[in-house]
Amino acid sequence: MARPSKYNEEYSEKAYKLCLLGATDKQIADFFEVDEATINRWKKDHPEFCESLKSGKEVADMNVINSLYNKSLGFKENVTKAIKCKTVLYDNGKRISEKEDIVYADEQVYVPPDTTACIFWLKNRQSKQWRDKVEQEVNVNGDLSIALKAARERVRNDKE
Repeated sequence: MARPSKYNEEYSEKAYKLCLLGATDKQIADFFEVDEATINRWKKDHPEFCESLKSGKEVADMNVINSLYNKSLGFKENVTKAIKCKTVLYDNGKRISEKEDIVYADEQVYVPPDTTACIFWLKNRQSKQWRDKVEQEVNVNGDLSIALKAARERVRNDKE
């Protein structure tokens, strides 16, 4: 007879929140103190658990995609900066007191595009045009050295 499942109805919501934080199935298994195989079994046996994982991971992925996209283009961001303000009181030209305060002010700053984010985006979205590695299919009928020479020549011609 099989052991009763450790699964609890509350696990769906907890798993969803873990996925929003970027947790993998392995990390979720560690959180629930079970094997990753148990997580896979819960996915099959409890559709709401499976859906929680899928939707949590999808939301997290969309947030990362949006951030990468914005980082590739550059963006404006509001930041709060601390400014030291000094008040000096004078009486007949003589300094009589001095007071310093910290004032917080919001400022909009421009974050320029990130070259690495651009490269990552292009290599994944338009891999044929932007990948580093060029793959070519070569059919060899006969002497391999002749086929290699022809392939090298095609690569040279493509670069020009």
